[in-house]
Amino acid sequence: MKTTKLMKGAALGALLAASAQVAPALAQDSVYFANNAYRTGPFSGSGIPIGDGMRDYITMINERDGGVNGVKIVYEECETGYDTKKSIECYEQAKSKNTILYSPWSTGATLAAIPRAHIDKIPILSMAYGLSASADGTNFPWVFIPPFTYWDGASLMVKHMAAELGGMDKLKGKKLGLIHLDAPFGKEPIPVLENLAKKYGFELKIYPVAAADMQNQGSLWLSIRRDRPDYLYNQGWGAMNPTAVKEAIKNNFPINKLVGVWWAGGDDDARAGGPEAKGYKSLNLNAAGTNFPAIQDIQKYVVEKGKSLAAKEKVGENLYNRGVYNSMLVVEAMRNAQKLTGKKVINAEDMRRGLESLNITEARLKEIGMEGFATPTTISCTDHSGHSKAYVAEWDGTKWTKPGDWLEPLKDEVRPLIEANAKDYVEKATGWPKRTEPCEKSS
Repeated sequence: MKTTKLMKGAALGALLAASAQVAPALAQDSVYFANNAYRTGPFSGSGIPIGDGMRDYITMINERDGGVNGVKIVYEECETGYDTKKSIECYEQAKSKNTILYSPWSTGATLAAIPRAHIDKIPILSMAYGLSASADGTNFPWVFIPPFTYWDGASLMVKHMAAELGGMDKLKGKKLGLIHLDAPFGKEPIPVLENLAKKYGFELKIYPVAAADMQNQGSLWLSIRRDRPDYLYNQGWGAMNPTAVKEAIKNNFPINKLVGVWWAGGDDDARAGGPEAKGYKSLNLNAAGTNFPAIQDIQKYVVEKGKSLAAKEKVGENLYNRGVYNSMLVVEAMRNAQKLTGKKVINAEDMRRGLESLNITEARLKEIGMEGFATPTTISCTDHSGHSKAYVAEWDGTKWTKPGDWLEPLKDEVRPLIEANAKDYVEKATGWPKRTEPCEKSS
């Protein structure tokens, strides 16, 4: 047997062993939570650290606290390889096991699940990804997209560009390029960027990257060299991101003018460019590093006990911490649902109530060991996003840093677009059900 096959076999064995640790047999004092994953394929470089962070936070809650108020979370991954057709199979599998929540982990998978979830009454958590218009809770009562949408991200990119130029009025005559995966995820920022380009007088250039060409961007960068944009916004994922960083360096594009969406801020994305990647930027919704009690508890209760799939040195990296943040939202929504219903073992409809009145304050972040890790997030009946704050992270050559303050998106630019597109979605969807769920109030 070849060495590579032995390594793959060992990795699979480790995964199955970890699954057994995280997902004990379903009992009366437990709930089931399904998560799509992609530990294989061209997007695995992004999917693996996020999956590790999600898994480890849930494991820590089970190990340290015995679950949420004594109720353990049975966590299970369904491998999709970032394939939308496979994600539908994973959704149906999750439904059959009475999951309290569906976690799609791709915009394509989210779009495929939305019509089903409204009928099946299963809440979708598309954390900072998915359909931006689904932030309208009036029309999408079963979809949640905290802490912000891709449209918020696009507005933050323009706000960052304006700040560096000296003000919004300085955008006129400038040129912003959008490099994006040629998929629903990659196209999401375009409506907001087009609106802002018209309003502030900058030119928008769009550079789509086919999934098959993520690691072969040479011709695209010839176009970028010809157009000479002042800034580039990278709406990339998986193998596309390290390639973009390397191509920017190769083509002498100023690396500090290349800014990724929060999914283009993996440590491996930046490391791919070597020393010359210093100065690469990415929008970010969470802090990197291990200097947080919650991450230190993961190290203590999970990593040091051999219950993590992540290498020790990967714990605390940016996308790992992103996965931790996602599972924190799940745990806090579950805790809120228990409080609202008076039930310890909740179901999917209870979880929807817990998500809709989720209010994570500064005080609560401190209580759970995440002070400074992220900003407060509040979800309401009409707003299923919260449109919270992000910051522009910068790669210092070895790690991600936070050189500036947390920034608010241009909410006045984003919210009308959300409402208009949500209305359009509902009008075009045959038999789309009107909301009948009563609104929950944040506690």
